[in-house]
Amino acid sequence: MTRSATLLRALLAAGTVCAAWTALSGAQQHPLREALTFHASFDGGADATYAAGDPSLYWAPSFKERQKAAKGLPPGGEVRRVVGGGRYGDALHVTTRKSPIVFFQGAQNMPYRTANWSGTVSFWLSVDPEGELEPGFCDPVQITPRAWNDAAFFVEFEKRPEAIPFRLGVYADFNVWNPTKREFAEIPAGERPLITVDSPPFGRGRWTHVLFTFDRFNTGKPDGEVRLYLNGQPSGSLGPRQQTLTWDPGETTIALGLGYIGLLDELSIFNRVLTDAEIRLLHALESGVSGLIRE
Repeated sequence: MTRSATLLRALLAAGTVCAAWTALSGAQQHPLREALTFHASFDGGADATYAAGDPSLYWAPSFKERQKAAKGLPPGGEVRRVVGGGRYGDALHVTTRKSPIVFFQGAQNMPYRTANWSGTVSFWLSVDPEGELEPGFCDPVQITPRAWNDAAFFVEFEKRPEAIPFRLGVYADFNVWNPTKREFAEIPAGERPLITVDSPPFGRGRWTHVLFTFDRFNTGKPDGEVRLYLNGQPSGSLGPRQQTLTWDPGETTIALGLGYIGLLDELSIFNRVLTDAEIRLLHALESGVSGLIRE
């Protein structure tokens, strides 16, 4: 580990975010940068700024028609970049619920392990749930090779007349989390693989930092844990429980804006669980994650 990285870890351990940021600014290598596998800033283009795998953004008519995917944004303009409209720089804007799917390839970008798998996913959303979202479910981010309820990570809003909760769903293989194939409505809330925030901090003209970590997946034991953070603060946890996710990385997609209407920026993936102090630092970065990868 470099001297600058050692200093940064010490400052983070002490909870000194401002001092850590000062050290980070002059560091060519540091823990966050070393753990980063994917970053899409949407600044100057739709493709990822940094990617361990394929950096291209793709679009397709629907999730089931991903084999028809083409590079770039949908030609109809349903999903577009907004110059200067992001949390940092530009952003991705989904303008209609029935837009084509846009996605990045998961292989290497969301690094998969068949044993003892851990990681972190981070992004920013700007949405007025009451004024912009349509009734029903929408998933601003969904990562899976198959379906939302089968080896998947996703965040969702559910717009109902009485409330609009925000959730993180982390579903193991279907036969693992629901071996008796119960109807979803029959499963008690405490058994569902969801973290629910009833009054989330979203609103018009506001950017909200969403981050989740997952730890000890694919161990074959009931020890997998998930944590959700909003604006750098712990907002819920799931587990310990068995989290076996069987993926074909070549089939995995990082889908954006499924049924969602709003802005998305700074999508980042890390190959380990970030600490609470690192998460606070990530939330406070002056130039976003893009500042970490500039030479």
